[in-house]
Amino acid sequence: MSPKFHVKRGDVVLVIAGAQKGKSGKILEIIASSQRARVEGLALIKRHVKKGSDKNAQEGGIITREGTIHISNLKLQTAAVKEKPASAKAAKTKDKPAKKSSAKKADKTDKE
Repeated sequence: MSPKFHVKRGDVVLVIAGAQKGKSGKILEIIASSQRARVEGLALIKRHVKKGSDKNAQEGGIITREGTIHISNLKLQTAAVKEKPASAKAAKTKDKPAKKSSAKKADKTDKE
């Protein structure tokens, strides 16, 4: 029986640790044996490939593809989570009372 993970193929995830921290992308593949996932556009690696000798062989050159990221470094990201920080920040600035100036504090201490 394969282990159960908090993410699956096709989910949009946010990287919470490592070199790709703060970036997000869609999961292309999960490798259960090593508990790693390939995320679209993240952890890109380059391979130098020699040209094949027969007609159906691949072309030579530098091939770029996605590497793997450990599943513990991924956080499920939903549409509601993306919208929440922007709207919460706007709500804080609208409802926040103005800061008291230091001049008012100085006046109160002089009157006493």
